[in-house]
Amino acid sequence: MTIQAAEGTKDLLPGEAQHWEDFKRMSAEVFGRYGYVLIDTPVFEQTELFVRGIGEATDVVSKEMFQAVSGENLKRLVAGEAIKGKSRLSLRPEGTAGVVRAAVQHNLVPPGAAPVKLMYAGPMFRAERPQKGRQRQFNQVGIECLGAQAPSADAEAIIMLMRFFEAIGIPAEATCLLVNSLGCDECRPAYRERLYRHLQDNAALFCEECLRRAESNPLRAFDCKNPQCASAMEQAPMITESLCGACQEHHGQVKSYLAIAGVPYREEPRLVRGLDYYTRTVFEAQVTEGLGSQNAIGGGGRYDKLAEEVGGNPTPGLGFAIGYERCVLALKAAGYEFPSASTCDVFVACVDGTVQDAAFEAVQTLRDSGLSCEMDHQGRSLKSQFKLADRQGASLVLIFGPDELAEGSVTVRNMETHEEAKVSLEGIADKGCGGLLGLAGIGQPPV
Repeated sequence: MTIQAAEGTKDLLPGEAQHWEDFKRMSAEVFGRYGYVLIDTPVFEQTELFVRGIGEATDVVSKEMFQAVSGENLKRLVAGEAIKGKSRLSLRPEGTAGVVRAAVQHNLVPPGAAPVKLMYAGPMFRAERPQKGRQRQFNQVGIECLGAQAPSADAEAIIMLMRFFEAIGIPAEATCLLVNSLGCDECRPAYRERLYRHLQDNAALFCEECLRRAESNPLRAFDCKNPQCASAMEQAPMITESLCGACQEHHGQVKSYLAIAGVPYREEPRLVRGLDYYTRTVFEAQVTEGLGSQNAIGGGGRYDKLAEEVGGNPTPGLGFAIGYERCVLALKAAGYEFPSASTCDVFVACVDGTVQDAAFEAVQTLRDSGLSCEMDHQGRSLKSQFKLADRQGASLVLIFGPDELAEGSVTVRNMETHEEAKVSLEGIADKGCGGLLGLAGIGQPPV
């Protein structure tokens, strides 16, 4: 039986892999305008980081994390022995906890310092049931801003998120931005108690999972996908009715800044974003087509207590993550045409085997000059070589023939117009594609 990719994983074939690289490059370009710099953290961390940071009651921690076990620890588990705390490792299910851990460990935000703005890109892992737009290994880009507590920082992050979607080709009219506030330590406890009472008073309407969650964090009930539970939560008290004065002011200023930037949004008091570390602002971008019910393509919020949870000093923070695979589905729904993975500038074709050595030398020289260059390695006919050059997206073809080589020249063909002309072989590597075609008098390569 042929071995295939594990369930819930997907190979990024050349065109897709190139698009992922372009996606990351665009994120660096857009986020860089706002002062964000790259950080790269390990794909596995101590399990305790996610338990303390994300929350033990969340689906991510309680159901979806992949445990990473070494061979020696596997033997201990089989023997019924316990694994020590530092050896309990998990593949990262999201990026925020690891970035905040790195910032705390390396003291990136000392007291009184300016906020640090970090961005990341890479694979995440969750043991979910694979479905459209949801994989067990998936890719994200994201940002974390640590040390800023003003509502303008929240709004800046949200604006940047929506600007990024426009930059990659998702039309603004195809997206919907949801915003909410989850309150703070001053006002959220009273709201949690009101929500807990709602769950207990209507226990017959909720699944066992919701009732279990109610004991640790009743807000998790908003995430339940059971239709009966969702219907019962329609009557639940809303967090916006319980916000303290400071949280109301913060939330109002965030919305005011969004209005100044001309970013449309919809208030959604049931938005909780599924992770326990959020405080005050939460937000989510959704698309109207291409993803069905799993229509979120990115989101995040403020987490002013997370640095303390992982052992650091009190440090306000906020961030968001964008799902690459979901963005691809949204782009396809919007009719986006994905670029070819080919990067061939010049194809060197041989009329026969007598010019192979000279052609091989020219290919290496062209590559050393900075051009992407290919040649045939299978003894194809000249006609077949032209077809290969076309498939590889070559802008021009250099045709090496015995007669031309004897006189120190080479034929240049413009693959867009099919015009041909001879140029001197000497110094071709110094000309570049445009220079070669201009020298031959047959125009410029396609843009």
